[in-house]
Amino acid sequence: MLAIDHIQIVVKDMSIAEPFYDKLMTVLGFDIEKKVSAIIEEHDLYVVEYLHPLYDFGICSPRTAFADNTIHRRKPGSLHHLAFRAKSRTEVDEMYLKIKDIGAEIVYAPKIFPEDGENYYALFFKDLEGIKYEIVYNGV
Repeated sequence: MLAIDHIQIVVKDMSIAEPFYDKLMTVLGFDIEKKVSAIIEEHDLYVVEYLHPLYDFGICSPRTAFADNTIHRRKPGSLHHLAFRAKSRTEVDEMYLKIKDIGAEIVYAPKIFPEDGENYYALFFKDLEGIKYEIVYNGV
């Protein structure tokens, strides 16, 4: 299986998203000192990438033509949610406190989700613009 090299998420407002993701990426183990950014005018794009040896995570501005669109995870082509794998239930619980502390909207505090498996222990949260994330330990 191929490994993920990088993920880029389009956010609605970089001025709101970048300070939040600076905090979130630090919580998730990214070194904020390794953050890079660029404005690529010919693509109508501002991008910020958080670099890590396992994979890079980036946030991008929308094209100007789409700047007034609303974020909704059920639109075709949209990211429904992104899940990060924890090493233990304890790590999920620790991440919950940190993520709550940076101002994320908690959708579900850590708990078992039996519909996903008897050991599926997860936390769901959204960034400041409504993009949904998960931290999960599946007991595997």
